[in-house]
Amino acid sequence: MPTPFESAQLNLQLFDLRREAVLREARNWFLLEFNPETFAELVAIVSGPRNSAFRMVVGYWDMAASLVTTGAIDADAFRAAHGEIFATFSKIHPFLSELRTASGEGDICEHMEKVVLAVPGAEGMLSRRREALRVAAKALAAEKTRASS
Repeated sequence: MPTPFESAQLNLQLFDLRREAVLREARNWFLLEFNPETFAELVAIVSGPRNSAFRMVVGYWDMAASLVTTGAIDADAFRAAHGEIFATFSKIHPFLSELRTASGEGDICEHMEKVVLAVPGAEGMLSRRREALRVAAKALAAEKTRASS
């Protein structure tokens, strides 16, 4: 079990990684614009130019969560410091089974899943986050349309 100081150090290092420009842009796209409502829509989006952004965001959060599942970071400290993982996972959670089957990667996002679903009431929270992000994305799109008119 890591000490609180060790967990804090690793959490700060993970936060530092998130500041990298390409990852920051990919995370912004993922949270604001990536809102698939069906698995087919997810496949269409990630089969296009945003494939690398999708892989970068999902890969980053699964790698970060692996530090929890392997015991390098305390789970509660991680979840307290990185709430964005819940929003990120909420977007892929409904399609995870299909994504694993279609990709042939049965363990894709396994670490994220373990870390997020360990929270009591996680399923409901994920649903609420997903819907809130969809509403925010629609409002942002409407604002962009008004501004360009």
